[in-house]
Amino acid sequence: MKKLKWILLILLAALGVGVILNYPKLNIISGYSAKNMSSSVFVAERSFDVIDSIDNGFAPVNIAADEIDLNGKSASASVYGFKKRTAVYREGLGSVLINDDFDPEKPYLKPRRSHENASLSYPYGDAEQQDTLFGNLDYTKLRTAVSNAFGTSNPNQQTRAVVVVYKDQIVAEQYASGFSKNTRILGWSMTKSIVSTLYGILQHQNRIDVQDPAPVDAWKNDERAGISLHNLLQMNSGLEWEEDYTKISDVTRMLFLEENMASVQERKKAKYEPNTHWNYSSGTTNLLSGILRKQFSSHQEYLDFAYSALLDKIGMHSSLIETDMAGNYVGSSYGWATPRDWAKFGLLYLHKGNWNGMQLFSPEWVDYVVQPTPTSEERYGAQFWLNAGGYLPDVPKSIYYADGYQGQRVFIIPSHDMVVVRMGLDTESYDFNGFLKEILAAVGKE
Repeated sequence: MKKLKWILLILLAALGVGVILNYPKLNIISGYSAKNMSSSVFVAERSFDVIDSIDNGFAPVNIAADEIDLNGKSASASVYGFKKRTAVYREGLGSVLINDDFDPEKPYLKPRRSHENASLSYPYGDAEQQDTLFGNLDYTKLRTAVSNAFGTSNPNQQTRAVVVVYKDQIVAEQYASGFSKNTRILGWSMTKSIVSTLYGILQHQNRIDVQDPAPVDAWKNDERAGISLHNLLQMNSGLEWEEDYTKISDVTRMLFLEENMASVQERKKAKYEPNTHWNYSSGTTNLLSGILRKQFSSHQEYLDFAYSALLDKIGMHSSLIETDMAGNYVGSSYGWATPRDWAKFGLLYLHKGNWNGMQLFSPEWVDYVVQPTPTSEERYGAQFWLNAGGYLPDVPKSIYYADGYQGQRVFIIPSHDMVVVRMGLDTESYDFNGFLKEILAAVGKE
């Protein structure tokens, strides 16, 4: 009995130490679980049980217990009863983690949306496309390549959607069980590329110059005064930032604890001279979202702009960018759309900013976003990822792409007049080089 008592005491002591060491993380864990549950149920219209067991089923998020309020459109999560967090859904703005000061009865503005041209055939609308057979495509190879992307039973490395568009035509498309062409999927950091595009549109409209100093009042009289919008877009401002999702870091504090996500990077000190050190920073993109907000005379104009100037303009009618509690678009992480609509975003770049005769941004903007950031080893441009350095060795170096957590990708492939979208749920690395190599092997000479 004495031996058993000692064993129990040791186990209790170990548990106590574990709780003490990990207690600060519980806010992040329950915050992630509640936010992801609320968005997945109310934005993507997926089931609580699937989200609870699969999407929120990886460690350490799986220690959180989720609850859903379908009538109140909210989700809550806690860890062993500690650190309960709640996320609420607001129409037009998506889901947001709230704090004790949040007033659910307070009126809020939401974006005004347009579904103009929705009746046109894909990609310029949402109607079914006029199918064309391309003699230089090996459709058997193409179908096999796409099918292979779904060839794992590992729930933590699942492909959920693949869309291949060649010469403006969907030539291959496949979805996992529970997903369809109408399912919104979170793009995570692919949203950064949307923020970049909004700057490209403003530049094209002669409303900003990305080479100008960033209009941040707090920086005007210190060493940060020389940071330009260009530096922020390329993520080489020299500002301090830690992007680590495995612990309490700048990025996890921002996404799951901050009311105003646009202000976090703004408060950081300069660590290096601008243009000397590339450092991936979600805080930088949210700062850009906050700076974007200052370009408009009203909050309504800011909310409308992303849709009226870009997303609805190119028929991404399923798209939704969620906001933080302060009303800023969370441009770092929270953009949703169907895979087909994500493909439209890629096509806009494939066509150098021209959408069915409308020039949304200049062709030179494409050259700008694919210009490698110094010290990024030719892997990063202006909120887009690059293959200029041959990171994907078996596909063209001209490929560039929007890249999001858990394997979300929109690949723009100018050499093949192609856009490839892959959406998934990965906690391990996915072989994108092999995936693209197989797809491109199906394209023969014209």
